[in-house]
Amino acid sequence: MTKKELANVLFERGTFNSKAEAERKLEAVLNIMEETLVAGENINFIGWGKLEVVERAPRIGRNPKTGEEVQIEARKSVKFKAGKTLLGKLN
Repeated sequence: MTKKELANVLFERGTFNSKAEAERKLEAVLNIMEETLVAGENINFIGWGKLEVVERAPRIGRNPKTGEEVQIEARKSVKFKAGKTLLGKLN
């Protein structure tokens, strides 16, 4: 599902008065989530899941084309862990 499709679903379910309003509000929520993660904070929705900022250590990788070893820099990444309620619905 894309961001536009999600906004359309929110509009169709009567959550917002127009598609444009749904898109603006969804964009606002995503911006807040982005700002929170950039600040290094986690986002936790009890039962649904957790978005967590993690540090990835530097490591040695391989170029798949040549087989040459390549140094991969340390970086931050976002990890999602599904909550118990969501996992129960999936299984």
